[in-house]
Amino acid sequence: MEPSLSRTSVRRLPAKQVQDRAALDAVLDAGKVAHVAVLDDAAQPYVVPVAYARAGDTVLFHGSTASRLFRSLAAGASTCLTVTLLDGLVVARSVFESSMHYRSAMVLGVATPVTGAARREALERITEHLMPGRWAEARQPSPKELAATQVLSLPLDEWSVKVSDGPPDDAADDLDLPVWAGVVPLRPQPYDAAVPAPDLRHDLDVPDYVRAWASQ
Repeated sequence: MEPSLSRTSVRRLPAKQVQDRAALDAVLDAGKVAHVAVLDDAAQPYVVPVAYARAGDTVLFHGSTASRLFRSLAAGASTCLTVTLLDGLVVARSVFESSMHYRSAMVLGVATPVTGAARREALERITEHLMPGRWAEARQPSPKELAATQVLSLPLDEWSVKVSDGPPDDAADDLDLPVWAGVVPLRPQPYDAAVPAPDLRHDLDVPDYVRAWASQ
């Protein structure tokens, strides 16, 4: 679905807006942490980091059923979910023009609770997005753990993607300054060597699927 132009049009540097749905999917699929905004009863805004996963035309995320913020979201409070990927530093000749390469996605809407068998499936998708291969080996959630977990689904109906990826845009008067300018790419931090838990009771090698994370 095309992003709504009424609330998601980029007004600051609109040329950086990308309206291709594939760009939205790419940002959401590459990110690991989303930030979800919600207002409490006193209209105090809060922004909560969450693990998430895209599932087709929705974003799934979870939190505690004891959280008043998640209870508010489950009850139909409007929200804004964002994911940002930092790709590089733009080192201009002036501090003012120095900036970043980034890809950011913003999703507006109302989340709905995921219930029944779909809740376990959603938790599996979130787990596999963050830790591919882990769901099949780890213990599955108990009924008590499932009851303590609120899983929400946010439709990708109203969204905006902004991408900044150009070279420094220095003022003409600064081009003759004897100052280096350019772009310093920031590669995603790879998973480092796995550190066994200090209370590991079996002589176990690091699973191959965990070793594979380092190459992602």
